[in-house]
Amino acid sequence: MKKSIEKTNVMRILDSKKINYTSHCYAGTTAVSGAEVAAVLGEDPKRVFKTLVTVGASKTNYVFVIPAEEELDLKKAAKSVGEKNISMVKSKELLDLTGYIHGGCSPIGMKKTFATVVHCTAKDYDTILLSAGKIGYQVELAFSDLCKVISLKTDDLVV
Repeated sequence: MKKSIEKTNVMRILDSKKINYTSHCYAGTTAVSGAEVAAVLGEDPKRVFKTLVTVGASKTNYVFVIPAEEELDLKKAAKSVGEKNISMVKSKELLDLTGYIHGGCSPIGMKKTFATVVHCTAKDYDTILLSAGKIGYQVELAFSDLCKVISLKTDDLVV
């Protein structure tokens, strides 16, 4: 008998907007990094994206979504959002700010709406995977459908 996947808030939001997605579960594994998640799920790590929350010199928060194996280029990211510089938000501040914990942060369904930039390669794939808002869960959806759920722009963001 197939184990049913627990519905997360991200999945409920996608359902409410009639967005097609596939849910993936890696709960119960030792996967922590995006690359490990991709390996456990048998997916190309270039299609598995991680969500990073930052704060600019202006004290404004921004969300960047990049391929799991890549590193955010803080200079490119700052330029993309018109900031002098940006830094990562501390893990302990993430829950109050977004409603998500480190490792389960999704650009969909945050407590507040933040300017969001997705790395430009997301458009190159039929579907991409990103956190479903809970550690151990991912959603796979078309980039065009992600654009229907959150306001975003794309840019080159990685080192």
